[in-house]
Amino acid sequence: MKLELLYFDDCPNWKIAAERLDGIAGGRGLTVERRLVTTLEEAEAARFRGSPTILVDGEDPFASGDEPFGLACRVYQTPDGPAGSPATEQLEAVLDA
Repeated sequence: MKLELLYFDDCPNWKIAAERLDGIAGGRGLTVERRLVTTLEEAEAARFRGSPTILVDGEDPFASGDEPFGLACRVYQTPDGPAGSPATEQLEAVLDA
């Protein structure tokens, strides 16, 4: 399984997502590749729906399909309401699927 975390530096939420994802992945013997996105062109090419974007085998399991591509902070719907990163339980569920 290939895990990627796409982000841009101006969004603080990627660090929370990285911490959660690294913890879960490490417990499963997986590594997380990080990719810095710096331009709108890179965002469109990577299908970057905002920071942080998590890809599992190249797919964004949290995308509904209508989010725009670009350099913005992303909002996730979590059990506790909107947040800047998926909840740990949501990440675990994605990796278990």
